Amino acid sequence: MEKKFDYGSIAFFVGLLLMVALQLFWSTPSVPQMAYSDFVRLLDAHQVDNLVISPTRITGELRSEHARATLPASEAASFGDGPAPYPFATVRVADDALSGRLGAAGVRYSGAVDSNWGGALLGWLAPLVLFVIVWQVMSRRGGGARDFMGIGRSGAQVYVQRDTGATFNDIAGIDEAKKELQQIVSFLCHPERYRRLGGKIPKGILIVGAPGTGKTLLAKALAGEAGVPFFSISGSSFVEMFVGVGAARVRDLFEQAQRQAPCIVFIDELDALGKVRGANLMSGNDEREQTLNQLLVEMDGFEANAGVILLAATNRPETLDPALLRPGRFDRHIAIDRPDLTGRRQILAVHTRKVPLAPDVDLDELAARTPGCVGADLANIVNEAALHAAEADRATVAMADFDEAIDRALAGSERKSRVMNAQEKQTIAWHEAGHALVAQSRAHCDPVKKVSIIPRGVAALGYTQQVPTEDRYVLRRSELLDRLDALLGGRVAEELVFGDVSTGAQNDLERATAMAWHMVARYGMSERIGLANCADQPGTAHALGATDGPRCGEHTAQRVDDEVRRLLNEAHERVVQTLAERREALDRIALRLLEREMLDHDELLALIGNEPEPAGSARQGAPESAPESARSKEVGNVERAA
Repeated sequence: MEKKFDYGSIAFFVGLLLMVALQLFWSTPSVPQMAYSDFVRLLDAHQVDNLVISPTRITGELRSEHARATLPASEAASFGDGPAPYPFATVRVADDALSGRLGAAGVRYSGAVDSNWGGALLGWLAPLVLFVIVWQVMSRRGGGARDFMGIGRSGAQVYVQRDTGATFNDIAGIDEAKKELQQIVSFLCHPERYRRLGGKIPKGILIVGAPGTGKTLLAKALAGEAGVPFFSISGSSFVEMFVGVGAARVRDLFEQAQRQAPCIVFIDELDALGKVRGANLMSGNDEREQTLNQLLVEMDGFEANAGVILLAATNRPETLDPALLRPGRFDRHIAIDRPDLTGRRQILAVHTRKVPLAPDVDLDELAARTPGCVGADLANIVNEAALHAAEADRATVAMADFDEAIDRALAGSERKSRVMNAQEKQTIAWHEAGHALVAQSRAHCDPVKKVSIIPRGVAALGYTQQVPTEDRYVLRRSELLDRLDALLGGRVAEELVFGDVSTGAQNDLERATAMAWHMVARYGMSERIGLANCADQPGTAHALGATDGPRCGEHTAQRVDDEVRRLLNEAHERVVQTLAERREALDRIALRLLEREMLDHDELLALIGNEPEPAGSARQGAPESAPESARSKEVGNVERAA
């Protein structure tokens, strides 16, 4: 990125130095100075003449070289080596006998009035001129001068096609969203095609998606494809401490957009500006609500075919005011989901365009190993792999570099400095061996890709990485029960081997409890609770943040807790049976982990061997229900030991 010089700061410092230099020039005396006592002595010796006396200064001339020679060396040197007379100056002091001395010496003298109009004028005008110059420079460049006097102006930055730096070719994995925006590009490039048939382009387009899915990049790519001015501003930039500033900035933004039409106005993080009104009953004159009201008015004011397209992005659409989402304002909603397997493969291909890859790099395998990752996560993995290869001074990025980058992204950086004692290392080895063995023993669990007892990140002393064979959007009850077993494998292994348990299962228990609760309270997977959804009622937020309350009573809530406990106890019993029957395989895995610290999929299968599957590991029968929005990443692919 090209660095922009701060011309406003340069002009300020140059002007400041110039002002100081001029002040020193005006304030520095133009004639040599002498002490008043030396002046009185030379006056009595008839060595001074042509005096000009003011209330504060006395100036005159020394008559001869002899007079100069009688002065102290420091003062005499300031007079130079030229011929007499020598001009001088001294500071006048209160001396009642001065007039008598002047008369006795017969010196010609005159009076004067102090006047330093040049210095006074410079002291007032120079800072003023400097301030005006800096003000103008910073105002033209959008600097701090606007922050106060231009407080009501919009802080939107205007980009043109060459500055957005993105087109649809730079975006992958969200083909449906790009297809919807192609119509906007077509309208901006060929508006007469739509006006001829009386069609109206949507006034506003709301892009909704999780953080890192590419919402801002998609807006820039839209402007880059259409080749129109692009206004970009954050929703938080409208709200200030001064009442009315946000509304004024909204008006200024739309005025600029109308002058630049056709153009695109992009408001990032719309939830900072467009939160639902009425949530704060303690304030009747909220600045945020005034700003939102002005935005609603402006969206109603400009014509649909005026060429101004309003884009907004948010990852919290549930917090937006309903008035923003009605037809006629944000007419079209574009949802950007986490990319699937094919989308991740395309995103990796985009981010590795300029990265020299080794022949062993398989983007399909990398896409399969990163379920739930968004575009920002994949870009970070590619960058970490490139950094790892550069640190090793390799010419290309190999698959081993991507392995390390994925491990860093999922479990954190490797902590070689963390030294564990033998007892802790054994506990973690059998803990991770229990996770891996149970996961491989369940038909509906994702296969284990890697098992490690190398400390990573802040709290991960070991991890078991599972990689799904395909993207899953709906999980059956049998699949959730298998994953519940895998989460408890580490805790049960510690019980069987050591007869004691550690704190390493904290994260496992949290996730297992949450999964069991969702099965009972949200997904209707409990025969005792039935098909009821006992999750909290969303409701309308009140002043103190309260909601409308739970959907179930106290008695039902107690039954939900009992069902969660029953699911966990049954899972515990199944895992105990599995690990007891396959104790030899468990020990082999743990001992090899103590020896090598890391095992891959093939090594794990070789250690497990061809032992028969325990009878309790498979469940018969059709699932009772299925969750609507279960994702692979929600149940996790990395097991941690605290």
